[in-house]
Amino acid sequence: MKKSNFLSLDSLSLQDFDENSELIPLMTPEDEEEIRKEDLPNSLPILSLRNTVLFPGVVIPITAGRDKSIKLIKDANNGSKVVGVVSQKDESVEDPTGKDIYKTGTVARILKVLKMPDGNTTVIIQGKKRFQINDVVSEEPYLKATISEVPEARPAEKNKEFNAIIDSIKELSLQIIKDSPNIPSEASFAIKNIQSDSFLINFVSSNMNLSVTEKQQLLEINDLKERAMETLRYMNIEFQKLELKNDIQLKVQSDMNQQQREYFLHQQMKTIQEELGGVSHDEELEEMKKRAKKKKWPEKVGKHFEKELAKMQRMNPQVAEYSIQRNYLDLFLDLPWHKYSKDKFDLKRAKRILDRDHYGLDDVKRRIIEHLAVIKLRNDMKSPILCLYGPPGVGKTSLGKSIAEALGREYVRMSLGGLRDEAEIRGHRKTYIGAMPGRILQNLKKAGTSNPVFVLDEIDKLSNSHQGDPSSAMLEVLDPEQNSEFYDNFLEMGYDLSKVMFIATSNSLSTIQPALRDRMEIINVTGYTIEEKVEIAKRHLLPKQLKEHGLTEKHLKIAKPQLEKIVEGYTRESGVRGLEKQLAKMVRHAAKNIAMEEDYNIKVTNADIIEVLGGPKLERDKYENNNVAGVVTGLAWTRVGGDILFIESILSKGKGNLNITGNLGKVMKESATIAMEFIKSNADELGIDSDIFDKYNVHIHVPEGATPKDGPSAGITMLTSLVSLFTQRKVKKSIAMTGEITLRGKVLPVGGIKEKILAAKRARIKEILLCEDNRRDIEEIKPEYLKGLTFHYVTDMSDVIKLALTNQKVKNAKKL
Repeated sequence: MKKSNFLSLDSLSLQDFDENSELIPLMTPEDEEEIRKEDLPNSLPILSLRNTVLFPGVVIPITAGRDKSIKLIKDANNGSKVVGVVSQKDESVEDPTGKDIYKTGTVARILKVLKMPDGNTTVIIQGKKRFQINDVVSEEPYLKATISEVPEARPAEKNKEFNAIIDSIKELSLQIIKDSPNIPSEASFAIKNIQSDSFLINFVSSNMNLSVTEKQQLLEINDLKERAMETLRYMNIEFQKLELKNDIQLKVQSDMNQQQREYFLHQQMKTIQEELGGVSHDEELEEMKKRAKKKKWPEKVGKHFEKELAKMQRMNPQVAEYSIQRNYLDLFLDLPWHKYSKDKFDLKRAKRILDRDHYGLDDVKRRIIEHLAVIKLRNDMKSPILCLYGPPGVGKTSLGKSIAEALGREYVRMSLGGLRDEAEIRGHRKTYIGAMPGRILQNLKKAGTSNPVFVLDEIDKLSNSHQGDPSSAMLEVLDPEQNSEFYDNFLEMGYDLSKVMFIATSNSLSTIQPALRDRMEIINVTGYTIEEKVEIAKRHLLPKQLKEHGLTEKHLKIAKPQLEKIVEGYTRESGVRGLEKQLAKMVRHAAKNIAMEEDYNIKVTNADIIEVLGGPKLERDKYENNNVAGVVTGLAWTRVGGDILFIESILSKGKGNLNITGNLGKVMKESATIAMEFIKSNADELGIDSDIFDKYNVHIHVPEGATPKDGPSAGITMLTSLVSLFTQRKVKKSIAMTGEITLRGKVLPVGGIKEKILAAKRARIKEILLCEDNRRDIEEIKPEYLKGLTFHYVTDMSDVIKLALTNQKVKNAKKL
């Protein structure tokens, strides 16, 4: 058999199929039956082929260059697309007549005509059925003849001998394809998928390496069984030739084996590199050996390195694995195995550094000093991993930097925000292209020591995907019992992380995996008071912004009253990032005036603040009056700190429906329902006429409507609002509250107390209602934060009503 080729009518040369050619399906028995029933026309244009024979069902592409052939193909393609295809007796004849062609041929259908860039025409044709030329009608502009169909004798369907011949043809075809280097292996799929016996015979006959005369003889055999037998005979001859050829090639093959060949090429490459002045691979290996001798790694690691180095020596430098192996060994040499920086356990110095870099945060700094003291006494890093938890902009990340400086250790920061591939933590296996170690080992390599302060920033923002769950991979990193043998997929062995001081930062605990949260000691970094923000701005933020803008303290001075105005009127956050942006605007304004040589006030006034920053934008969290029934001030916790919110309720004529609005979550809506049901159940004790519930609709709203709100801590606020509404009694002036309620009227404790207290102070609240169980939270807060506030601790809703509502009716009270 031979490789499928294009047939050229002019040069008789065969060209390869274009790989982008359209796929033509193999002929099925149904297609064959349909072709058999077709009637042949009386006359056909005759297309003569020089060096091949077209068999029924077979698709061949041919390239035509002769004018007659091109004219014939063009006319046929525009017409019935059917032509008669016959072979020339003598391929050297340039313009064949009726005497120069065989009488038996194949009717063909034109499937596709392509105009080639060289001017030739390529046509793809498929044989349909055999015919015989009766008379040549005309020779101009091309041969045309009258034809008649040649009948084909077919054996019975269950003819065992014929079926055995077909099986032999298939089997031998697959063997020839397998052994022949010139036939693509894909040809075996074509053979296996041919269903029609006659098409199999024709397909194999067409592709065998036979002369035109021999192929023509096969085509002219009318008995299909006889044609199959003759095809099998030719195939056996070809298979024997192929076997003989392969045997000869094997015997005369060079004795130079693969190892000798590689050695020869390697020596050549080495010589070329030395001539070009490059570093030879031998020098590279020697350098690695020298570096390895200086490493203080464990014996187990040393043995593994030597084994991998020996493997690299045996490798051919040109193969892709060589560069991966070199990167692998480079990582071994770059990692700081058993290399530790000396700790400076001067705790007084550590406290000075923390106080210098961070104002406030006394509880946090005290806890960090305690942590360092334990490490000093135990001389062991197996202590809980710290997690600094709090709102954005309060200095969690910079605390890690200060700890590193206080201990005299290297500082490494790794941002985990949006990380969703486990390989980022554990690395990829060496078998992958572009394999790399995980970011834990990469950062240790960058640090140069095995005991840096390692800040894992935004650990709550780890996400997962189909590529694995990075938060699960972090479990091993952050477990002091496991991380002494941290396994990186690229390194393929354990690395000791037990001396690394890990500090995680987080804005929220709810999104951290419970098992991961359990491995960390949570330190709550709370927000700053107005006084603290003013001090931070004065000590840190303003000097930093002046320096960044090329100014000094002589160019701009902002006094404490003005700083307080900026904090209160233009920022609403627990941290100080927003405050820093506002100060940057003030500094830029001064820088612009200096650059343009314009006059400006070096000492900033209130008018200057309004001119640069505009009117105060955040005055809306100030306490409002108590002239309207049903409006109560609540305290809320948000991710950016504490805030006050107003619960409003109103009555309208109706059938007792309860509507709740304000973009509230499920829990907050349930609090409103519990409050309403408690009031209905205890209407007599509260002095409310129970008929009101059937005559009026109640609407509760929590501004601002665009901000999502949820949580149970507004329960007592909602209940107070509804009681005030139903009784039209005034709410006590300058009071705010927070707490969860039950259907029995019990008040339960809530969280975020410090942030809520700070929000109350900002809003000029004087009195705060809290659950008795929250008393311990208040006792933990510094007394200076509580100055000017009065706290009332309650256990039941009756206490709340007594303290929060006055006996005085509101102005223009409704008569219910």
